[in-house]
Amino acid sequence: VQLQASGGGLVQAGGSLRLSCAASGRTFSSYTMGWFRQAPGKEREFVARISGSGGSSSYADSVKGRFTISRDNAKNTVYLQMNNLKPEDTAVYYCATSRAYYNNNYESGYDYWGQGTQVTVSS
Repeated sequence: VQLQASGGGLVQAGGSLRLSCAASGRTFSSYTMGWFRQAPGKEREFVARISGSGGSSSYADSVKGRFTISRDNAKNTVYLQMNNLKPEDTAVYYCATSRAYYNNNYESGYDYWGQGTQVTVSS
């Protein structure tokens, strides 16, 4: 299984970015996909997840109302639309695919991870 994240960059506070994560090597639509992030000096934390069908999603409180997770199962790709970005959103963002039948927010439930993409928000 391979996950390739892209779309990070430098943006001013209040701006937007869209992250993408292309997956291969697994029946994409059968698995929950998640986004996590790790800021300098901090532990990695959950950001958002979406079920295999795309019918349900969940967000961390810190991003609720600003970020939207979506997926295109025909393209084996999951997206994270990030609006109204804040300096505290600065982090390396990782996509991950869940273990079979898992649909929750804990890192232990995800078994394959992308390489990460840097998001930097300037004030």
